[in-house]
This record gives sequence, structure tokens and C-alpha cells, in this order.
Amino acid sequence: MRLPIDTTTIKFAAAGAAEPVLDFATKSQKTDENGVPLYSVPVFAAGGGIKDSITIKVAGDVKGLSEFTLLKIIGLIGQTWEVGDNHGISFRAERVEVMKASA
Repeated sequence: MRLPIDTTTIKFAAAGAAEPVLDFATKSQKTDENGVPLYSVPVFAAGGGIKDSITIKVAGDVKGLSEFTLLKIIGLIGQTWEVGDNHGISFRAERVEVMKASA
């Protein structure tokens, strides 16, 4: 199940640099349906009653990330998954953008 997430009340900050998403079997980088490489972005999320750290997958590398870089997450969805007895939620975004510092 794919669930859209309203991010209007949530602030996001990078928890580190984006890293390539690798295929478990081949160790090659995964791509989306258009052939664009996938990256995992570790993120701190707070607001709307939540405080958590999550990893968001996004197509295309996100440059300029370091710890606590403020981010804008566009088109965030949560998707449930199940493998054997294990299950959880993975997160995917259309885009992850570094927010410009205001003067």
C-alpha cells in the first residue's frame, strides 16, 4: 500500500550524505523506472507531534548534504513492505531539495 504523507507541518534535516541504493544480490546501484540512479537520504523529521529519523529513497543524487542541512521533501510517500516474517514502511520522495538559508 502506498500512502501519501502531508509534510506541511514537518521540518526535515539531513542526518548525513546521500548514499547509492544497492541491489542486494548484484551489489550494483538500483535505478528507478526511468533508469535514474536511486539514493538513500538519512533524515531527521520533527513536527506535527513526531520526532524521528527515517531514510528516504529518491531518484538522482542530492548534493550539498551534511548533518542538519535543512531539506524540503516533495511528494513523500510511505509504502508498506513484507518479506517473510519481517515487515515495515519504506519512504520514497519525488525530490529532496536543500533549502536555501534566508538572509
